[in-house]
Amino acid sequence: MTMTLTNRQQQILDMIAAEQTTAQIAAALGVSVATVETHRRNLFRKAGVRSMAGLVKEAMRQGLIH
Repeated sequence: MTMTLTNRQQQILDMIAAEQTTAQIAAALGVSVATVETHRRNLFRKAGVRSMAGLVKEAMRQGLIH
C-alpha cells in the first residue's frame, strides 16, 4: 500500500533523504525542531517503520524518493 503524504511531509521526507538534520530542516522551513520531529514520527507511522533507514528504504520502495 502506497503512503499518502501531505506536501509538507513529502518536503521533509526529501530533506531527510538528502541527509539534512532535524535542526537543518527546521531552519530551512522556518518551523521548530519539535514540528519536524512530529512530522517525522507521522512519517514513521505511515511507513510502518521505526528508524530513519527504514523510512528511506520504504520511501524508495514506494517510489516517493529516488
